[in-house]
Amino acid sequence: MKFTDGYWLVRDGMHPLHPAQAYDVWSDHDSMTVYAPTARIVGRGDTLNRPIATVTYSSPMDDVIRVRIEHHQGAVDAGPSFVLGGDERVPVKVAVDDEAGVLTSGALSVRVHRGAGWQVDFEAAGAVLTSSPHKGIGLVAADDGAHYVHEQLTLGVGELVFGLGERFGPYVKNGQSVDIWNADGGTSSEQAYKNVPFYLTNRGYGVFVNHPELVSFEVGSEHVSRSQFSVRGQSLEYFVIYGPTPKEVLRKYTALTGRPARVPEWSFGLWLSTSFTTSYDEATVSGFIDEMAARDLPLSVFHFDCFWMREFNWCDFEWDPRTFPDPEGMLTRLRARGLKICVWINPYIAQRSPLFAEAAAQGFLLKRTDGSVWQWDHWQAGMGLVDFTNPAAAAWFTGKLDRLLGMGVDAFKTDFGERIPTEGVAWHDGSDPQRMHNYFAQAYNKCVFDLLVARRGEGDAVLFARSATAGGQQLPVHWGGDCYSTFEAMAETLRGGLSLALSGFGFWSHDIGGFEGTPDPTVFKRWLAFGLLSSHSRLHGSGSVRVPWAFDEEAVDITRTFTQLKLSLMPYLARVAGEAHTAGTPMLRPMLLEFPHDRAAAALDTQYLLGDALLVAPVFSASGDVEYYVPEGTWTHLVTGAQVTGPRWVAQRCAIDTLPLLVRPGTVLPIGARTDRPDYDYADGVRLDLYEIADGARTVVEVPALGGAVAATFTVSRTGDRVLIEAEGATGAWSARVVGPDPRTVSAEPGASRLELAL
Repeated sequence: MKFTDGYWLVRDGMHPLHPAQAYDVWSDHDSMTVYAPTARIVGRGDTLNRPIATVTYSSPMDDVIRVRIEHHQGAVDAGPSFVLGGDERVPVKVAVDDEAGVLTSGALSVRVHRGAGWQVDFEAAGAVLTSSPHKGIGLVAADDGAHYVHEQLTLGVGELVFGLGERFGPYVKNGQSVDIWNADGGTSSEQAYKNVPFYLTNRGYGVFVNHPELVSFEVGSEHVSRSQFSVRGQSLEYFVIYGPTPKEVLRKYTALTGRPARVPEWSFGLWLSTSFTTSYDEATVSGFIDEMAARDLPLSVFHFDCFWMREFNWCDFEWDPRTFPDPEGMLTRLRARGLKICVWINPYIAQRSPLFAEAAAQGFLLKRTDGSVWQWDHWQAGMGLVDFTNPAAAAWFTGKLDRLLGMGVDAFKTDFGERIPTEGVAWHDGSDPQRMHNYFAQAYNKCVFDLLVARRGEGDAVLFARSATAGGQQLPVHWGGDCYSTFEAMAETLRGGLSLALSGFGFWSHDIGGFEGTPDPTVFKRWLAFGLLSSHSRLHGSGSVRVPWAFDEEAVDITRTFTQLKLSLMPYLARVAGEAHTAGTPMLRPMLLEFPHDRAAAALDTQYLLGDALLVAPVFSASGDVEYYVPEGTWTHLVTGAQVTGPRWVAQRCAIDTLPLLVRPGTVLPIGARTDRPDYDYADGVRLDLYEIADGARTVVEVPALGGAVAATFTVSRTGDRVLIEAEGATGAWSARVVGPDPRTVSAEPGASRLELAL
């Protein structure tokens, strides 16, 4: 929200007050509080009839400083609030003198200057990261009776801002106005399904605004050298998080807001859907699966979209008997073929659903302030909304899902969760409707995820969720929502994934080929490579199917090629997934994460790294022309073995069945022995591919077991033209391959602990 009219003037109807000085600075062992009047205090009379801002600095963990700005402190906090990790306050170093008050947490300090004017600096490594300058803090009264608090933090020359959730517009947020407000707006507008009030910059820090309600960001758009954020009310709380690297910023941010759960290995295989409004029944499903098997297309998960339930009954959680007369038998037969099963759900109960009257009678649906059930006709006729702030309603809802788990369902696609009303409604626990709008997604997804954990155990629970806010990364997986079936939509989808990755989300997927419309075969084939080189891969559409043979036999071959490639990479991908779970480092990585000091890499939004070692440049053109950036060193094409040395831009034309997929120099890439499924013994028969190992280098490669433990560890050392590989825990056969102009493979005996290669 903008409060000024250009640089000099204030917008009509807005009346801002700004701290004029740090008049008093009080401290104790875990905080520092600044009392800042909105005009200079010269004499005692100036302390009368004078508003004051109270700004409190504390820390929940090292390298993180909490800032709380308050005007009037008497407001009632109705909740909900983000559930944060760390401690409420940890001991900090505080020093106050006539010049400044300084609070230090780890390597990060906040310095409040006590001279004329308002100036607060956040400092680390001997430099100022960002500052709250003159007129940075604003206490704003509006003519309509509303009150707002804003903060402005400075942006330096060349400083770039990223994150703020899954945003499909420009990847670099400088110059944008962004409202943190979940909406079902598709992928082609400023709206987003997953809004997160967190950004990081290429200066080595991040900012998390601790408010689940609407937060308005003006990133270099109200004041071009500042990032402003504001909320309605009398207080504003935010955290400054020091890295110094982007990876470290994400590690600390996810320690604060929650790390992604470990997801099951089977979820990394190919998911196939019925699509949305296509005509399907049990025979259709069986035919799809038979054809996938006949064409040697490995399939891991089958997804039933909305019409597994009867039309107008969503949700009643009952299989439509006209199309699925024997659901338990069908699920048993599908599971016998090694498939996992996912079904679509949402948190809405249509009026015609037999569950509507049951839920309404027990008070399980959101009510209006007059006590009636809130209803509307969007999506489903007369639908109500499950009130997850009522524990009994949540238990009732998961009870219906538990019955499906008993039938053989393994996962749920938790669709929707964005169209949450804010006017004239009353939540069961008294939550503020404005704060519940975004937070609803967290309550909904957590309710379902917790059920899966309770029934399947930690590490075997997975969602396919659309909406989220801060903390939603704990409940994977999320997908990019409803995009069109075009190259432009494919590119905007990637921008959304990159922004979401820099918002703390470790796992992410999208609809291969796009959701709306039927993709041109070329679009579908190019999207296949992109989709199967994402953390999770799903064939799904709206009014048309996404089975590869619906396009042509070439699409079938490309599906097979990239599915098998992904499955062979599982020893590597499982390790990368473990980093998302333990450190908050996403699987899909913007170039900034791995190359924070390469200025050319920072703003790239048409390529990414899958993990730390694989550079992926999707092809967004019918001609196959692609241009991508290669950082320093000699990179090797994974499939062809061709090499390119950076830093440089590369332009090439790719055949329809390939794309730039390069391996980072110095990588030891474990390649699995199986290409038929994602969950297998990764260490048995593993091959270690060595790419440009430097003389004197020593690399440790851990090959995970199913469930996340380490199955085998390989230490690779190079001295001169010899490479020594020492194995620990390897009980089966394994081998090593030197990749380059003169490739060679050497096999070890089963259980061997050493292997030596000549370069």
